[in-house]
Amino acid sequence: MSNARAPAADTSDHADGPLHVAIIMDGNGRWAAARGLPRAEGHRRGVEALRRVVQASHELGIRYLTIFSFSSENWSRPATEIGDLFGLLRRFIRNDLATLHRDGVRVRVIGERHGLEPDICALLEEAEQLTRHNTKLDLIVAFNYGSRQEIASAAQRLAREVAEGKRDPASIDADTLARYLDAPEIPDPDLIIRTSGEQRLSNFLMWQAAYSELVFVPIHWPDFDKAALEGAIAEFARRERRFGGLVAKTGS
Repeated sequence: MSNARAPAADTSDHADGPLHVAIIMDGNGRWAAARGLPRAEGHRRGVEALRRVVQASHELGIRYLTIFSFSSENWSRPATEIGDLFGLLRRFIRNDLATLHRDGVRVRVIGERHGLEPDICALLEEAEQLTRHNTKLDLIVAFNYGSRQEIASAAQRLAREVAEGKRDPASIDADTLARYLDAPEIPDPDLIIRTSGEQRLSNFLMWQAAYSELVFVPIHWPDFDKAALEGAIAEFARRERRFGGLVAKTGS
């Protein structure tokens, strides 16, 4: 997703808001456990939160929204939970894709598709193809995604070009490698939000996060809504962004 250079101080139509917000949607299981509910119910409520946030992002002038929906590390979870998560993905695409398309949302998917069930791959492809010309909001879904694997895959592609004599190793720099990531035309996130109080990236957009502002909120993902998103954006706007000594105020 774009390059490792510092983002522009004002890249959005809204001077006090981020152009690209990325969210680590954490805490579905803990939300459910706190209420004596099965984890599957937490994931279901998490999908409802996603619907709210997609709508709120458009209303708040966010141009790109990236969500961490399924990590490559999530395969270590119990098979029943993985089945529940995949079932929710199927229902979300089948039930919500028409609405997303109507609302001008372009769906992009990053992550590994090799080894996924054929119907999942077909649904992801359908979502991308149907919405490819939409321009109001890019919804980037990180599915079966891990940032280290993304970077390693980019390095492997460059290494093959060198081995085949198509590229001089001296031509490879940070910008070159960035162009081989999963969605190089998407600008790096201005703001990364993680819910549920954890304060780490967990292998999410590590290359692209080089100059991102990080906001950690204590609420679990199923309780996240437009007000919580506005609060994170307000925190973003209060910060002074420093890129190698340059101070860029995010807000007015």
